[in-house]
This record gives sequence, structure tokens and C-alpha cells, in this order.
Amino acid sequence: MVGSPLRDTGLSLWTEREVISLSEKKLRIGVIGGGGIAQAAHINNYKRFADQAELVAIADIVPEVVDKNVKEHGFQYGFTDFDEMLAKVELDAVSVCVPNKYHTPATIAALKVGCHVLCEKPPAMTGAQAREMAAVAEKAGKILTYGFMNRYTAEAQILKRFVDAGELGNIYTGRVTAMRRSGIPGWGVFTNKELQGGGPLIDIGVHMLDLALYLMGYPKATKVWGVTYQELGNRPMTPTWGGQWDYENFSIEDMALAMIQFDNGATLQLETSFIIHANDDNGNTIRLSGTEGGCAYRPLALFQDKHKTLIDITPAFIPKVDGYRVEIGTFLKAIRGEDEVLCKPHEGVIVQEIIEGIYTSALTGEMVTIS
Repeated sequence: MVGSPLRDTGLSLWTEREVISLSEKKLRIGVIGGGGIAQAAHINNYKRFADQAELVAIADIVPEVVDKNVKEHGFQYGFTDFDEMLAKVELDAVSVCVPNKYHTPATIAALKVGCHVLCEKPPAMTGAQAREMAAVAEKAGKILTYGFMNRYTAEAQILKRFVDAGELGNIYTGRVTAMRRSGIPGWGVFTNKELQGGGPLIDIGVHMLDLALYLMGYPKATKVWGVTYQELGNRPMTPTWGGQWDYENFSIEDMALAMIQFDNGATLQLETSFIIHANDDNGNTIRLSGTEGGCAYRPLALFQDKHKTLIDITPAFIPKVDGYRVEIGTFLKAIRGEDEVLCKPHEGVIVQEIIEGIYTSALTGEMVTIS
């Protein structure tokens, strides 16, 4: 059904159904990009909310991917061009799951035809692109949120409650790590700088960076210093769960380090890798330090000095929460006006400016000032 149109009249489905309130109808969902993240994190979770949403259309440049998604997931329509999909199919919301290079054009196109958008992380390739996306969303009056699913985990929400209650006091410094000993993805375009914009920094490091900023209240970054390395990914190293990558065409960094300063005086250190000789495989964590206490994310703990005693606080029970599922459910509720998404467009701008600043600093060898 690739390229099948939805309508052959001048009436849109929205016009024909405008007498039905949003809360009484299923939201019509489109997906741009039908690869791994779309299927595992978006499509399957929309299907879990089948009483609220229906998968209507999918677009991917590879016809076989379109056909596979139509057959396996029940999409009504498939396209090899997202512009054609948006022109021919009436949709309420769209998930953008394409390589990073195409986040901006796909998101803006969807917003301009009146769709709410959940765009996978990172927001874009540059700060300017993220600002443009935020501006279009505001003008369209539509929800734009990004796939920072770690915010929706149980650990993140527990820590957020403690931070907001003042248990850490004024957070003035922290350290963010997203480390893999040998975890370069051997599939997709993760090692293609032109399509992705970079490596672990813009792929996994951005997840922990966003979560740290979320816990800190998303301060505005003012100065960034960073370095990147390409030492192991362009060699035939031992692959693990990521499979064998194309080391001969490895155009991204395999390691990045950064120091970030914010307008409130706080600082963050960031360390991230796809491959490194170290024993901290899957070391995705955050440590924040404040005037009244500190905290760690995974394993979750709080550290304080109370009643003349140094204490560590750990939860007796942490519920298992699928961050992707909660993210999709919250997105659908937000469209209906029943909830709010956690990630807002202006936060996407801040985190993208930081990522861009780190790459610029690494290239020039100079500290970058963010205005």
C-alpha cells in the first residue's frame, strides 16, 4: 500500500469529524522512519494504547521497511516520502524516528500541517535547528516534545521529587557518565557523522545530560569546553552486543569529555564513550551535589549530613517502569489536555546548544561561549 492516499475529496477527516470531541475519538498516529527505535519504542507502545490511538500511516525511504511495518503493525497507509504522507493523510500526531539529520525537516513539516510531534532525541543537529523547531511549534500551537525517555523512569521521578522538595539544597556541581566498554552499534547509521552529527555524545551522552539538566531545573548553559577522541572505533576491535561495526568507515568520535558552566554558577562534567578500555560498561549514571545533600541515579541513592551523622539514603523498593511506554502514554494524554509532557521545546534548545558547543570546542580547542 505504499503511496496509498487517504482521501479523494476536498474534505479533510478533521472537518468531517469536527463535531466529535478529541476525548471521544482515537488519535490518528503517523510515524516517520520505520527502523529499530520506531518499532521498539514507538509503534509497539502506541499499540499498547489501542483504546486511545490508532496507527494510520508510516513513511520510510526504504520500500521494504514500509511494507514490513504495514504488514506487521497494521498501518493503513505507507509512503516512501513523509511530505506525501503528511499531504495525503489526516493525522493528529506524528513520531519522528529518522536519523538525526532529518529530525528538523520532518518535525517542522508535521507541525505545519497541524500535527503534535514526538521527535526522538537528540532534538536536532544544531542549536539553530532546535530554535527553529521550537518557534514553529509555538506558532502552530502544537505540542513538540523529544524522546528523552529516562525522565519517565521511576528512579528519575523519585530523585526529582527529592530535589524539588529541597533535599539537595542548591545544586552547584555534578558528573554525568554514559560509558560503554565495547558497545558501538553495528546496525543503522550510528557511525555516520553526516547523518548522525556525531557519536556517543549526541547518542547516549545526551540522554544522561538531559536527565541531569532536568533534575537541576534546566539551567541555561553559558560556557562549554570539550574534547573528543577517535582512537578505537576505527580499528578492528572486539565487538560485543552491538555486533561488528564498519570500522573502515567510522566517521564519529568514540569518546567525549566536557565541562559545562551554567548561568546560575553550577557546573557539570560529562564523560561518554561507545568503546574504551575500562570496566564501567553501561555506566549510565548521574551524580549531583548540592548544599544540603547529593544524589546518584542508578543505583539510586541520596547522601546527606544530618544530626552530626553522614547518612546514605536508598529506597527499599523501586517500581519497574518502562520509560518509553510512559513517554508515549503521557504524549497521548497531553494531546487530549489531560497531562503535560516532561520535555519542552526550550529545553531541547538548551541541550542542543550544549552538544553543539562541545563539538565546536573539540574542533577548535577553545572554550565556547553560549549566548
